[in-house]
Amino acid sequence: MAPKVLVSDKLSETAVQIFRDRGVEVDFLPDLGKDKDKLIAEIGKYDGLAIRSATKVTADVLAAATNLKVIGRAGIGVDNVDIPEASKKGVIVMNTPFGNSITTAEHAIAMMMAVARQIPEADASTQAGKWEKSKFMGVEVTSKVLGVIGAGNIGGIVCDRARGLKMKVIAYDPFLSEERADKMGVEKVELDELLKRADFITLHVPLTDKTRNILSKENIARTKKGVRIINCARGGLVDEEALADALKSGHVAGAGFDVFAVEPAKDSPLFGLPNVVCTPHLGASTTEAQENVALQVAEQISDYLLTGAVTNSLNMPAVTAEEAKVMGPWIKLAGHLGAYIGQLTDEPIEEINLLLDGVASEMNIKALDCAVLAGVMKPVNPDVNMVSAPVLAADRGIQTSITTQDKSGVFDGFLKLTMKTPTRQRSIAGTVFSDGKPRFIQIKGITIDAEIGKHMLYTTNKDVPGIIGALGATMGAHGVNIANFTLGRTAAGGDAIALLYIDAPVPDAVLEELRSSELFQMVAPLEFEV
Repeated sequence: MAPKVLVSDKLSETAVQIFRDRGVEVDFLPDLGKDKDKLIAEIGKYDGLAIRSATKVTADVLAAATNLKVIGRAGIGVDNVDIPEASKKGVIVMNTPFGNSITTAEHAIAMMMAVARQIPEADASTQAGKWEKSKFMGVEVTSKVLGVIGAGNIGGIVCDRARGLKMKVIAYDPFLSEERADKMGVEKVELDELLKRADFITLHVPLTDKTRNILSKENIARTKKGVRIINCARGGLVDEEALADALKSGHVAGAGFDVFAVEPAKDSPLFGLPNVVCTPHLGASTTEAQENVALQVAEQISDYLLTGAVTNSLNMPAVTAEEAKVMGPWIKLAGHLGAYIGQLTDEPIEEINLLLDGVASEMNIKALDCAVLAGVMKPVNPDVNMVSAPVLAADRGIQTSITTQDKSGVFDGFLKLTMKTPTRQRSIAGTVFSDGKPRFIQIKGITIDAEIGKHMLYTTNKDVPGIIGALGATMGAHGVNIANFTLGRTAAGGDAIALLYIDAPVPDAVLEELRSSELFQMVAPLEFEV
């Protein structure tokens, strides 16, 4: 029997035809996704679901999806899919992460030009029968400094287009290497320097804990007077209240926003201000982009249902069914090793080496490598997956290598990840125990045996008395329960580390107290997807 797919949002007829041409039965019901009750009533019939953003795939929908095997999102954002619940149900969630990159980059450039020449206001004035030629004095972009925050896939395209406009481009991106910056023809700078120098600032980073309000009230105050700010990335990257105040004071000369902290944006501090251009999240809204992502999602769903091939999956490694049983815990371990490196590194990564020892060297090496890279990149790009991670790493100039060796120690096999930046080298190793649980077995060359939990705390210090007491007492004073406590050291009085597995995220007050104690060289909270 042919697999059956439901298309519950608007998708091009060409994409729908791809399913038919490949032997997949398809029902094209583009309004069904807006009616949750009807979707729940119908979803049990289908093996695949193709959506855009209107369909909300909640836990209730997934509970009714008794035959569902794959969900394909035509686009990058999957906020409308309950991915953890889909994973529990064994449903693969795919997206199309690169289909609208050019379109979004072009929209940012268009917004910049519109703000530079006050085009929307001038249009409204002219069509109202006024002729206010002297009112709308614009600025050229030629020779101006464009500050790009986030020089990945979309940001890199913006850099290229801006250079074509003869702009001087500077970029802030912790994962951008000097070599990659040189090839792009941009100057790599720190955020403070970008704020001071840029005539225009455009943002192209995901919304994470690290990037939320990256243009805060304080950072907006540090910008060059007369700056113009463009945000076509994610709402929440800019403090909209603070920006509105800066626009009113004249410190910021203009702004172009396609995304807002609350969407749909029915109201915003930016609405109604002069020389503010707003659009309703149109970054991916071109005929070409919509067609591209629609065709891609149809191909990806068909490939999986007909051949088992997995592309751009957000919750499943790219391995065969035969490999999955053995490799599952090792892929999780690889992701944990990468996540450790990614969360502790705040400067450009130049090189990554993955060493596979013993039984690990006989596994699907590419899958393990991709899992490592996904772990490394996820702290700065939550949407990354095992397919997109190598592309994103290459965009940032990260050199990757793999080393294999025969069994060399007490473990049947292990993975060791080594990372180099311009100023330091980090390493971490782990293995999978017989119970199928990944463990960390070495950090900084120090032997440990650490259970991996969702919430962890990592510290480094000199091996002196009082460390265990300080950690335990501080955690206890703030009501933080320790599930597991691992210590290690190079030698008596030498370098030492501690890794705590705790039941909840570490409160900021705990971090501040430990750091101010002067006992520790580093105090870092860590999060792992367990």
